[in-house]
Amino acid sequence: MTDHSAELDAGLGTFERLLSLWVALAIAAGLTLGSLFPGLFGWLASLEVASVNLPVAVLIWAMVYPMMVGIDFGALSDVGRKPKGLVITVVVNWLIKPFTMAALGVLFFEGIFAPWIDPQTASEYLAGVILLGAAPCTAMVFVWSNLVRGDANYTLVQVSVNDVIMVFAFAPIVAFLLGVTDITVPWSTLLLSVLLYILLPLVAGVITRNRLMGQGGEIAVDAFRDKLRPTSVGGLLHTVVLLFGFQAQVILSQPLNILLIAIPLLIQTYGIFFIAYGAARLWKVPFEVAAPCALIGTSNFFELAVAVAISLFGLGSGAALATVVGVLVEVPVMLSLVAFANRTRGWFPTQS
Repeated sequence: MTDHSAELDAGLGTFERLLSLWVALAIAAGLTLGSLFPGLFGWLASLEVASVNLPVAVLIWAMVYPMMVGIDFGALSDVGRKPKGLVITVVVNWLIKPFTMAALGVLFFEGIFAPWIDPQTASEYLAGVILLGAAPCTAMVFVWSNLVRGDANYTLVQVSVNDVIMVFAFAPIVAFLLGVTDITVPWSTLLLSVLLYILLPLVAGVITRNRLMGQGGEIAVDAFRDKLRPTSVGGLLHTVVLLFGFQAQVILSQPLNILLIAIPLLIQTYGIFFIAYGAARLWKVPFEVAAPCALIGTSNFFELAVAVAISLFGLGSGAALATVVGVLVEVPVMLSLVAFANRTRGWFPTQS
């Protein structure tokens, strides 16, 4: 029997095998630099369009682009013949995730944590986590899928389907869960994010792939992606430094509040992953589809959630803080889930 995790490790360099260590150091660097140079990070945070931070967008683009090079449009037609992964991601993202997040928020902010949080703040924290729960990820999913060697074609379709559903379902679900009817979806944020994180890197990836296929076929494509792998990982680490640097003052000044918000988010994140991952295993979904499928439901479209929180409740609100904590929790947690998925690759059949 083949040891799949050993195979995977053999294909990774020492730097990538120690990725969790580098992320921990990046978090520490972000907090340190953000507290020492708040003016610099304030300026970097101000470089945004439609609530999308441009430096972060560039770094995410650098992470997403290598995976886009691996997408074979000729194979996209095969996705419809393997619908299990799509069914799982749609059910988890739209019929389970928003409602379990709301339930956990009520349980913790209005119940368990009530002695430490005033009712107004509790309601704002609840709103923030609901906004996160109703916004499945668009960009970082490609990074996580790449780290588990997921099916690039299938991941693109899964993300695209979720984006289409999000256009119609995000506002009604949030309105229902928050009991608010006048929610304005920041379309500029939604559309710009899709443009920056999907369409532009996809076009660049297709152009690059076509040139490489003409030069040396799949071997040339694989060699190019391997060459770009350090750039992709470097983009991830620099993104972590920026995200934690942006919020260094808040994290260091309100550690208890950050912890209280993080607890239900952590339970939700791990819980949703194992629901989707378990369903994929029971349904015998190939690993290359199952792992990205579970990671899509676990990750969040934080740009959209932050933008809506600010527009509804204000920049200094508890809702905005909760969405930001979601950003901070996500990268370390997702890396732990990527590591778990890679270790349990043998639980699933391989794609034929």
